[in-house]
Amino acid sequence: MKDKFILMKRVGVAELPLHGGRCPPWLFSHMKRLGGAISEIIVQEYGRQELLRRLADPFFFQALGCVLGYDWHSSGLTTVTMGALKEAIEPEELGISVCGGKGRASKRTPSEIQKLADVFSISSKKVEDLKYASRMAAKVDNACVQDGYQLYHHAFVLSEDGDWAVIQQGMHDRLARRYHWLSEGIRSFVEEPHSGIIGDRREEVVLDMTARESEETRKASVDLVRDNPKRLLPYVREAEQRSLDEYFKRSPQVLKLVMPTSHAITKLTKQTVAALQRAYELQPKDYEELVAIRGLGPKAVRALALVSDLIYGKPPSWRDPAKFSFAHGGKDAIPYPVDRKTYQKTIEILEGTIQAIKVGQKEKLSAVRRLHEFLG
Repeated sequence: MKDKFILMKRVGVAELPLHGGRCPPWLFSHMKRLGGAISEIIVQEYGRQELLRRLADPFFFQALGCVLGYDWHSSGLTTVTMGALKEAIEPEELGISVCGGKGRASKRTPSEIQKLADVFSISSKKVEDLKYASRMAAKVDNACVQDGYQLYHHAFVLSEDGDWAVIQQGMHDRLARRYHWLSEGIRSFVEEPHSGIIGDRREEVVLDMTARESEETRKASVDLVRDNPKRLLPYVREAEQRSLDEYFKRSPQVLKLVMPTSHAITKLTKQTVAALQRAYELQPKDYEELVAIRGLGPKAVRALALVSDLIYGKPPSWRDPAKFSFAHGGKDAIPYPVDRKTYQKTIEILEGTIQAIKVGQKEKLSAVRRLHEFLG
């Protein structure tokens, strides 16, 4: 029995500085070839689900980006690596496709999932489930994990078996933070749903409504919206208008309340009022149904959490889920420039191995297993 790559449950995010410039065309071309070859060998050796598991592991993903020669600590490692894989992986060949991407490309994820329905023979119901998974992964990391990072990259990796992984990234203060999801093992979109989050810098104040410690706050938030929203609005008004760090300064033991000397009296946004009214009309059965309501964004989620604490004494988690950090090498000549000759030779070895697999010469995989001898 083959040894399987073991995916450990890691809760955290990857934090990477934003760098200017573009990926050199020659490097992107090589990243596509090598990334495609690595992906195909993993699928041939271990299956489609294993490739999704590895992409959902932030340590493997970071190592992959480094092997492809990209800058080890830049935000572009995420966006360029996923862009290369999207162009390299042929859905008809591997039974896997990468949807979405950076900026406007992320908005095309639902339509790209829809196009795969015929390619992968996916039922209409399953297609809608996949679109829902894509939308909820993005919404949870933007509204339920309020760490200050605004999402600008969303990649949805889908297999013909209906399994999926999400790699998305947000930006804050010239830092990018990466979030990983895997369909396998997800019991809820709103409770500990990430397959991996790794980080270097811990933010002082983070509202994490996906933490197990936030369970009672989630329940209280649902109870609140089931009541007449007109009674709720006065409590929500102040909470909605303020950001977290305007209210709280975190110390190791306590959250200290800091009040401003003055502030303007402002009205609730029409979006929040409409979302709360819609929630009241729909009467969500649980927190996931509440979060899934269109128009209910970060401010409403935060306001409900704060009001739940005020009325019911059910405090949410204020701990940043970031845990660990890492460092590798790459594009900017750190720790050394990309060795084009070695890069090309590696691609040739892997592409030759894939051709050998296709003609039934599985024993040629020993070339990959001995690849370290060549690199050494």
